[in-house]
Amino acid sequence: MTTTHRRRLELAAFLRTRRARVTPADVGMPPGFRRRTPGLRREEVAQLSGVGVTWYTWLEQGRPINASAQVLDAVARTLRLDPPEREHLYRLAEVPFEPAPERLGQSVGPEVQSVIDALDPIMAVVYNSRYDILATNAAYRDLFLVPQTLAVGVPNVLWTLFTLPDEACPVVHRECELPLMVATLRSWYGRHVGEPAWEGFIRDLSAASPYFARLWASGEVIPPGPRVKTFRHEAVGELRMTSQSLQIDGMPECRIVVYTPEDETVGAKLALLRERREHIWPTENPAS
Repeated sequence: MTTTHRRRLELAAFLRTRRARVTPADVGMPPGFRRRTPGLRREEVAQLSGVGVTWYTWLEQGRPINASAQVLDAVARTLRLDPPEREHLYRLAEVPFEPAPERLGQSVGPEVQSVIDALDPIMAVVYNSRYDILATNAAYRDLFLVPQTLAVGVPNVLWTLFTLPDEACPVVHRECELPLMVATLRSWYGRHVGEPAWEGFIRDLSAASPYFARLWASGEVIPPGPRVKTFRHEAVGELRMTSQSLQIDGMPECRIVVYTPEDETVGAKLALLRERREHIWPTENPAS
């Protein structure tokens, strides 16, 4: 059995189970008499979706027919599919899936916050794909949330790094690190082309930083990945750290980024920062 045939069988079973859970009352239709199906009939799904009864029947039977994104969206609305179910429908029908716009995470729940708090003394932060800061733990704030960075007033890593004076930037080797971050941003941007929030962010940061504008114009693209980075803090000097990204269930395009010291010397410097810890940014709402 081919992979495509298996997908068709799975698609057929998926559509039948989704149809069975939607009642006529759910879609404003009278129940009618002598109804044998627990949910909608095939012809009712076809009518509500604006497609032919034969076409929908073949789709639900797993026959090799083509489906467009527009038709699948209509079927998804009729069957009241939630976002994960809609994506699953697209995958099974072998139609390129585009996430709904403006789904970018802007906050985290207490469960995620408790996870990164528990990582202390390891530094951890939650970013979305635009590098907005959604949550931090105390160890992260020890190193990065100093008066110079807080003065920027925008809870976004790229905005901070590109608008700070060179001498105040916490990232050493900016000429190597910042192009990588911009290339990572562009790898996510492809999913959000035309969205006002993203277009406005790129436009405003380009206006605020000619350096960012030049890097953005280069068109480089790379995916997120582990990096070895060097940071600086006025109290302890340079710290060489390894960053690792961890995905978060239920939060598409968001990740926990963990920074671990490269050796015991760096660990000792981080301990000094903990000793002088000042609670500058409240844990409960770090993006405010």
